[in-house]
Parts: sequence; C-alpha cells; structure tokens
Amino acid sequence: MNLERLRYIRETLDLTQREIANKLKVSKSTYGRWETGEKIIPIKHLINLCNLANISLDYALGITNEKKKNTKIVFNMNNIATKIKELRKNNNLTQEQLANSINVARTVISNYEHKRFPIQTAFIIDICRKYNVSADWLLDS
Repeated sequence: MNLERLRYIRETLDLTQREIANKLKVSKSTYGRWETGEKIIPIKHLINLCNLANISLDYALGITNEKKKNTKIVFNMNNIATKIKELRKNNNLTQEQLANSINVARTVISNYEHKRFPIQTAFIIDICRKYNVSADWLLDS
C-alpha cells in the first residue's frame, strides 16, 4: 500500500490523526500504525476512509492516481466472493493456482469464495496488481 497516499488523504481532509481515527472509530495509535505502514488498514476501515474522502479504492491503494469515485463504496462479502470466482474463472485458474499466484493457501481462496471471512487488504492489492483489475471492481463499487 502507498503509505504516503494514506497520509496525503488525511491531510487533504485537513484532519489530524486523532480526528480521522475518531471518524473511523479506531484509536489514534491504530490509525498511526496504518499510516506508518506498521500495520495494513483493514478493508472495512479503508472503505470508510474512501467514503469519507470521496475517493476510489484504487486511488487509496495507490493502484491509480485518479481520485474519481462515482458511488458510495459498500462492503459486501457476496460481491467479493462472486468477483473473485469470476476473476479466477476468466483467467482459467483453479483455487490452488490463484492461491499460489498471490502466495496464500488454497483454503484462503476457498474461504473468500464461500464468504467465510472478509478479504484482507494486502490480498486485494496483490490480486489487483497481478491480474490488472480494479479494487473498485473487485469490491463491486
């Protein structure tokens, strides 16, 4: 993730780390760890940040320099599961092959496709870069 991008988004909103942390309903130290790269911002919080700043996920993740955003981003595990399966099928990949391509176990892909747990931000970035797809598309926003 582009660490300067996260700080830039906050500064563009003219907010301190404490103020943005309050808006995202996390502690200042948690937000600070995201901004310094010590931890990766969870996708639900990243979506809230994008909605707050009215920017696309692709911009926030550093996938593009275009800030455009057409609609509010909504976290929906059904959409993510469908899009991951669609991406995999369109690339003629098994769950195992997709998993290997982003260095995770096959069960991780299976769990995403079966909505057992939310996708991690790092895997969204890996999938988008590896398969040249938009995070906004992947999350169906």
